[in-house]
Amino acid sequence: MMATCAGLPLLLLLLRLLLGQPRAGAGAHRVAAVCAGRACYTAHWGKLSAAEAQLHCSRNGGNLATVRSEEEAWHTQRALTQLLESEAPLAARMGKFWIGLQREKAKCLDPSLPLKGFSWVGGGEDTLYTNWNKEVRSSCISRRCVSLLLYLSQPSHASHLPKWSEGPCGSPGSPGSNIEGFVCKFSFKGMCQPLALGGPGRVNYTTPFNATSSSLEAVPFGSAATVVCGAGEGGQEDYFMCREKAPDVFDWGSSGPLCVSPQYGCSFNNGGCQQDCFEGGDGSFRCGCRPGFRLLDDLVTCASRDPCSSSPCQGTATCVPAPHGKNYTCRCPQGYQLDSSQQDCVDMDECQDSPCPQACVNAPGGFRCECWVGYEPGGPGEEPCRDVDECAPGRSPCAQECTNTDGSFYCSCEKGYVLAGAEGTECQDVDECADTDNGLCDSLCLNTQGSFRCGCLPGWELGPDGVSCTLGPTSLAPPSGPSQGGDAGVREGKLVHSATMSRDPEGTSKETPTAKGTSLPRNSPVTLATPHVPAPSGPPGVWMEPSTHHPLATPGRGESTDEDFTAKQSDEGTDGQKLLLFYILGTVVAILLLLALALGLLVYRKRRAKREEEKEKKPQNAADGYSWAPERAESRALENQYSPTPGTDC
Repeated sequence: MMATCAGLPLLLLLLRLLLGQPRAGAGAHRVAAVCAGRACYTAHWGKLSAAEAQLHCSRNGGNLATVRSEEEAWHTQRALTQLLESEAPLAARMGKFWIGLQREKAKCLDPSLPLKGFSWVGGGEDTLYTNWNKEVRSSCISRRCVSLLLYLSQPSHASHLPKWSEGPCGSPGSPGSNIEGFVCKFSFKGMCQPLALGGPGRVNYTTPFNATSSSLEAVPFGSAATVVCGAGEGGQEDYFMCREKAPDVFDWGSSGPLCVSPQYGCSFNNGGCQQDCFEGGDGSFRCGCRPGFRLLDDLVTCASRDPCSSSPCQGTATCVPAPHGKNYTCRCPQGYQLDSSQQDCVDMDECQDSPCPQACVNAPGGFRCECWVGYEPGGPGEEPCRDVDECAPGRSPCAQECTNTDGSFYCSCEKGYVLAGAEGTECQDVDECADTDNGLCDSLCLNTQGSFRCGCLPGWELGPDGVSCTLGPTSLAPPSGPSQGGDAGVREGKLVHSATMSRDPEGTSKETPTAKGTSLPRNSPVTLATPHVPAPSGPPGVWMEPSTHHPLATPGRGESTDEDFTAKQSDEGTDGQKLLLFYILGTVVAILLLLALALGLLVYRKRRAKREEEKEKKPQNAADGYSWAPERAESRALENQYSPTPGTDC
């Protein structure tokens, strides 16, 4: 039995074949094509860049091939094998074929991901399959593309899967090293079974992506088939098209095997039947199915009465038969949803619906809620996330004051301190006496922890404002009584009344009420700064170490000490000035005597050295050890030595 398309559908099909697609045997462009599931893979020769190869695929309605699973890897491998077998034996060398895996410029390598930061041209970065040839190069400055690496002359190239090789994507005229071609992928809503021939004849399929083939295992929706019955070339041609008969049901619109012949019966290609072929007594035959299967409307193909018997659903999806057992649906477990093929499951990102009060972390098949930094999970009957009190006793990170805020905290310091440290949790004392140009005190400034004190030179006393110095009856005479505290022999100077100063928030000096005359313990860490300020006119003063002052000293003790100090100053003021003048004059005289002695000694040594130097420079001769006798007068040489009277002759 043979059925053909007739009427208007036949005219439209013929017009499509004549205008849009080439015919078999008339110079049609043949490519290696493999169709399975709901996709077809084609392999092409061509030294093109990755962008040019993608353009070629997209013009026919596809993209560069994706290889998301091992199953897809085998499909692309079969297409490449067909392509290599169609050519003459090639030289022993490596060849590369582009696929649709690329990484854009400025997107860096991510070693934690299977695809290393690459993504498929058709969309998506997830994959269950990788087959890298070697470690992916870490680069962010250029676009990178992936190709399949093959041994072009290897006889067993169909027995192993090609490795992935990444490199530059090439450019027009310079596709890259060893680039030989590319692989495309075309997706369809369904497939038809190949047409069955019950006798001699040939079938040629023309696909929507302009590929022709006579040996497709599945024919994509929208393909045309040309059938010629008989062994010769002059047989009649019949045309069929793969159409969607019902949702997810595709066939050719024919019933029964094609090109049947009573001469052959069931002996030729099993009569074109998929399972069983039953011959009649008059040379006719019919197709049948085994138990558990039913014959479809084309009277050739058999389908299981349980549509899930062939395990059409993949991955975690489960198959659920439809009513009457003619169809099925795939269902996914909780937390997953069907992908575009409606046969596999992908994780559902529940975090897109914002189910958590704060942070949401998606996980395979579910999600979990987390709290932001500064929060912790709440207890029963509380909010899901509650604020963490970082300033609670025992956990405060601040050196002085800590203020808790919603989800965070901040540190602050007392007056006289500033924040310090890398994290801003430490407090550092402000040295108010360090600014010599804008001194806070008129004369002396003593820095303390968190504050400062002003003081005056001997002979001056601190004014009521606690900053300026005024001339007053002060004395630096040593106390007449024994020193207290066991520090005999240690000279302890005295300063006039001083007050601890601090700065208010406006930056002005403010006197802090403290006990007068109180002193810091001797091991207190205080520094004494002496800014250079003009000393008030009056008698010359001598720097004396001031008594230290601590703001936390006992008030009663401080008051008695300051009163004794003031009384002693008034009693010994005059004597102290005279004694000071005596000490100064005595010191000056002693210094002058020492200078005179040193000067005399220096002059003596210089003169002595000069004489020795002159003596060494005087020339030496033989007569140096002798002396000349003085000349005697000639008259005296003739004197008569016997004359009783020298100088006369007689």
